[in-house]
Amino acid sequence: MQELINKANTLLEALPYIQRFAGATFVVKYGGSFMDSPDETVRTGVANDVVFLEAVEINPVVVHGGGKRINKALEAEGIKTKFVNGLRYTDRATVEVVNRVLSSEINGEIVKMINSLGGVAKGIAGTEIFTCQRHAPGGEDYGFVGEVIAVNTGPLEECISKGITPVISPTARDEEGQIYNCNADIAAAQTAIVLAAKRLVFMSDVPGLLRDPEDADSLISHLDIKEVDKLKEAGIIAKGMIPKVDSAVSAIEAGVDKVSFVDGRINHAVLLEIFTDKGVGTEIVK
Repeated sequence: MQELINKANTLLEALPYIQRFAGATFVVKYGGSFMDSPDETVRTGVANDVVFLEAVEINPVVVHGGGKRINKALEAEGIKTKFVNGLRYTDRATVEVVNRVLSSEINGEIVKMINSLGGVAKGIAGTEIFTCQRHAPGGEDYGFVGEVIAVNTGPLEECISKGITPVISPTARDEEGQIYNCNADIAAAQTAIVLAAKRLVFMSDVPGLLRDPEDADSLISHLDIKEVDKLKEAGIIAKGMIPKVDSAVSAIEAGVDKVSFVDGRINHAVLLEIFTDKGVGTEIVK
């Protein structure tokens, strides 16, 4: 009986959040090695969370990555992976593989998974909605790596109006029609901004923002954007975390209420972050 009462208490804890967020749009950036986990429970956890959001009348929008799968596909094609300042150098041969893996393979698998669990999802290639410019800070050459600068919201708004979850790959075209490989974090943030999303959730392989990358117990559970510069200066926000945090700050300054960094390896991390009082990752607010 106590177990049943505990379940009821969990539902009651979630109730005010369900009431508050009904009708709101949430953008989830789905990325990390857990996407390819041999454990089916881990692989399907995010999809189950998306189906739950649909059921309580929240509008989820998914932007996914796929770095591990891209590495395997390039290796199979005999294309060497080269990184410049932590970013994958993307030549013409590489961008063709990246586009195929992200927009055709991974995208379709995520859609199929959500639909198999009772949700309703539709795949949208980033090249259909994202316009980008070449990423070349300081004149550095990264090849066909782009930064999303505009989003065609029409296909997304149509999906949302019909109760369909858009699942978007992080590819884009420039004004000449060239395909680019884009940072999924930036793509997710731009999507959240143009859709006036209530929440943006970044999923990856770390518990959140850590003061010490080697210590999982050093999690920063709450961060105000005014503290970001100090953490950068201290080296706490560094490397791959920089574009995530910068994207989070841009989204919040544009009107997104809260951005969360959660560990996708935790089953139902999205639900735990959104519908519980404590949460499980790092929340960034203004």
